[in-house]
Amino acid sequence: MAADNQRGAMFRVIVPNQPSRVTNAELFFDLVFVFAVTQISHTLLHHFTPLGAVHVTVLFLAVWWVWVYTAWVTNWLNPELTPVRLLLFSMMLGGLVLSTTIPTAFEGRGLWFAVAYAAMQVGRTAFWMFATPRHRTAVRHNAIRILVWLSISAVLWIAGGLSEGETRLSLWIAAVTWEYISPAVRFWVPKLGFSSVEAWAVEGSHMAERCSLFVIIALGEAVVVNGATFAELDWTAGNVLAFVAALVGSIAMWWVYFHKGAEAGSERISKSAESGRLARLAYTYLHMPIVAGIILTAVSDELVLKHPSGHSDVRTIVTTIGGPLVFLVGTILFKHAIRGFLQLSHGFGIILLLALWWFATDLSPLWLAVATSAIMIVVAVWESVSLRAKPEEAEER
Repeated sequence: MAADNQRGAMFRVIVPNQPSRVTNAELFFDLVFVFAVTQISHTLLHHFTPLGAVHVTVLFLAVWWVWVYTAWVTNWLNPELTPVRLLLFSMMLGGLVLSTTIPTAFEGRGLWFAVAYAAMQVGRTAFWMFATPRHRTAVRHNAIRILVWLSISAVLWIAGGLSEGETRLSLWIAAVTWEYISPAVRFWVPKLGFSSVEAWAVEGSHMAERCSLFVIIALGEAVVVNGATFAELDWTAGNVLAFVAALVGSIAMWWVYFHKGAEAGSERISKSAESGRLARLAYTYLHMPIVAGIILTAVSDELVLKHPSGHSDVRTIVTTIGGPLVFLVGTILFKHAIRGFLQLSHGFGIILLLALWWFATDLSPLWLAVATSAIMIVVAVWESVSLRAKPEEAEER
């Protein structure tokens, strides 16, 4: 690796038994996605219809995908080097344009969204390809494969931006589908064939930390929005209780993800002989529902804070129960990927949330939020207690 860097390569220097830490440049880049997450949650809040939910889902999948692809590339390239930093700063500009256009992506600014997204995906991958020394054939071929796939999807994105209505939606769904199946088919292209598993080795602790930080971004966005909303309200008993329930719910989500899961994931992927395969499953795909659940919960928190009394409507029920439910589904699958067994506490929490759905219309938004926060606390406490037992006993709990 040292020889590579002397010859102008921009790859990280990997030192055995010394994890690669997330750099300040990467953290700075991630700040753009605080804004993106806020835009997604607010767009869903103001367009809470079946069609609006489809629109927001497509936009969320795009935001997640451009971020996670960048996390993969900076796992290999060294952000401490000036050219890589400049790449990240250029990506920040694209990310700001992308985030700004989210509320009107299916209206007047669809082309701006499409161009920003396509430029980020294709531009970053092209940079990676040119930064790879020619003698690193497997890595270079990976970059070429991905560039081919992303160039095809870029055409679909821009064609959708030039279209309107259902045509735009159809083209963007096709683009998202094309991009999401590409890792599963190992980026097959003619002549080069399939990408090998060995070519996807990652520095595991860095990848785990990157994805953990995105979870922090989503949770932090929810806390900030809740605080801003609460500051504008009259501090009645109902509003105060709703604010506390929202904060406790966020803390419980943090506990469920970070108390044992994030650390276990980092340790497992660091020791895995197939770190690329595990990173693709556990961090590229299974973190999507975790982040989506937090975003849904943020929408619920704002709804409950503004209207804590009365009967819960469909919008409140779907977000207040659906947010923790999607989060727990993602978390149980993530922990299964890294531990090899299903966490019983998470399964019990999922069952309780589904049962709560039957009684949701009889509860006010406030007490519905209190109930879901209480369920998340039960899950967090149960898991913490169960994992103190011997490993073989914990697997049964």
